Amino acid sequence: MGLKAGIVGLPNVGKSTLFNALTSAKALAANYPFATKEPNLGVITVPDARLDKLAELVNPQKVLPTTVEIVDIAGLIKGASKGEGLGNQFLANIREVDAIVHVVRCFVDDNVVHVDGSVDPVRDKEIIDMELILKDMETLEKRLDKLRRSAKSGSKEDVRNLDTSERLLKHLESEKPARSFELRDDEKEFFEELFLLTGKPILYVCNVDEGSVINGNEHSEAFKKAVASENAEIILISAQIESEIAELESKEERAEYLEAMGLAEAGVNKVIRACYDLLNLITYFTAGEKEVRAWTIHRGDKAPQAAGVIHTDFEKGFIRAEVIKYEDFTKYGSEAAVKEAGKMSVEGKEYVVNDGDVMHFRFNV
Repeated sequence: MGLKAGIVGLPNVGKSTLFNALTSAKALAANYPFATKEPNLGVITVPDARLDKLAELVNPQKVLPTTVEIVDIAGLIKGASKGEGLGNQFLANIREVDAIVHVVRCFVDDNVVHVDGSVDPVRDKEIIDMELILKDMETLEKRLDKLRRSAKSGSKEDVRNLDTSERLLKHLESEKPARSFELRDDEKEFFEELFLLTGKPILYVCNVDEGSVINGNEHSEAFKKAVASENAEIILISAQIESEIAELESKEERAEYLEAMGLAEAGVNKVIRACYDLLNLITYFTAGEKEVRAWTIHRGDKAPQAAGVIHTDFEKGFIRAEVIKYEDFTKYGSEAAVKEAGKMSVEGKEYVVNDGDVMHFRFNV
């Protein structure tokens, strides 16, 4: 679907180490600012136990999980909105992603320099927020110049957009991100057209030391309090642990390592699933002897749109969808048994696909 999440943060907070653990792409992770100059793009597999269970029941020739693209973006510093450091490049890269994974440093290590000399995740977040807000204000002021001229013609749409923009600019001037701006229903389309950096959905990742990965530490606690009003998800990980897990060859070795560390699962799995949710995506499955496969669609998509993800012809010639709930498939053990129990439904063009649906499409081209 081409949707991307971008990893952002100050230099040396663990962005590239996390990116490597997510993708095993081996981006340069180094102990100096701007180790990442060009954005690294990786494709990450979305872990889903339901896919494994379906594969176990069907025993197909292939198993194909769904994926999300993730981008490791160059570290930002104070003054980026004015082009300091790699500011212009950073801001251009972040404009191209659909959601933000903001990594903050919550560990103390004298061997890893901090660009501002001390560990303070709240200050670090505020630096990045302010640079993005300043850039959004610049974007909005340019738009306002045009709207003030066009609104003189009396167009209701231009007058409304002018009012929205002026209120939004005041919101940004109060040092609040665009994502916290309260929109009326008739303003949402215009808001999306602005492509504001602080309007993108956000996930916070606190990179802690190994001993703090379960319960956190004073730095992660201070950060949680600082962002409590944002209603954003916060995940604790140790990028160092994740990089060590990524080096292990087998599932058994990784499971043993996680057990030894007292962890139920790898932190990257939580990050990936959170990115998926942040992008407002869900998964449906197709299950047959040739392959069991997970497909990515937007929450709220109807059956023809879901079919179109497989092939555009499926959407154009859509006739109906045969739908089995995941719980029914696993309860009865096969498609044939589900049909015999009368648990398969036949749905038309208005059916809204649910997360976990197992689907088969009938179409005519």
